[in-house]
Amino acid sequence: MVERGVGAVVVLKGEAIAAIRTERDVMKAVAAGHDANARVADWMTRHPETIEPEDSTDHAASLMIHGGFRHLPVVAGGKVVGIVSMRDLMKVSLDDRSPRGV
Repeated sequence: MVERGVGAVVVLKGEAIAAIRTERDVMKAVAAGHDANARVADWMTRHPETIEPEDSTDHAASLMIHGGFRHLPVVAGGKVVGIVSMRDLMKVSLDDRSPRGV
């Protein structure tokens, strides 16, 4: 996750989503005293909420806000096609109007 600069990865069973592993899951493992050798299966969120590509960004935001999570797998035809993050939704919401760094 660090190498790729991502905050979440999807765990598959075949082509179907089985779980998601997020920065929060990693922090829980660290807080519990586990090191880099901890098994992914022990520190992941099983059966996460998902969204379809046709769903609205408002629906995605609502799921994240009410569910208390920041990453939402996107599934089409039973296959994972992406992940939407709260940061992605903020970019859409702000319509890239915010000035970039000085």
